[in-house]
Amino acid sequence: MSTITQNPAPLFTASDTTYRFARWGRPLAPVVFGVGDDSLPHLKEAIAQTVGITGGVLAETDPELGANFMWFFCRSWSELAAVPNLDKLLPNFNRLMTSLEEQGASRYRSFGFDKEGAVQLCIVLIRVDAATEEMSLQTLGTSETFQSLLTWSEGAFADESPIAIIKSNNLCIVKPEYAAIVRAAYDPMLPAATEDPSHALRLSARASKLVQDIEDGA
Repeated sequence: MSTITQNPAPLFTASDTTYRFARWGRPLAPVVFGVGDDSLPHLKEAIAQTVGITGGVLAETDPELGANFMWFFCRSWSELAAVPNLDKLLPNFNRLMTSLEEQGASRYRSFGFDKEGAVQLCIVLIRVDAATEEMSLQTLGTSETFQSLLTWSEGAFADESPIAIIKSNNLCIVKPEYAAIVRAAYDPMLPAATEDPSHALRLSARASKLVQDIEDGA
């Protein structure tokens, strides 16, 4: 049995040892800016397939926000200053852009939450650098969407990537043990948001059973 499913607590434990978990409380309604029309369908297909891990499907629109899963592609962080109202969606926008520039970052993700603590908004910023250009849209879409499904801790994937590439067809997939964690996290019997560490035990029990059922059926 995977150590990931046996002990998922580190995936949601912050550096200050606080357990922080949240999942989406509504269907994801994506919109993508900065990608050509030819590439957009491939990216949205990867997003839809990855969201499928939760047991849900994408929505055309969010009744409150219109779009709630927003992707912005740029060549340099300074380009985003021209995006209307983006500074209203991202707190301390100018400071954030300066920080990303100084760090040489190529990715940034910001979550917004409803009054129950569930995710209601996610903004993904992607600076297209040499490494990004070499990555397939399917890989990019799978990886970034997976990391947007839950509020993972900053060091959740420091030692191991949650995705894998199938060598025979070069397609990207979420590793089964990580997919099991996500599927278990969206069990309606579990809370949409919590800071109770015992949540990890309930998550482990469900994820372990999902993996065992897959292995038994193989």
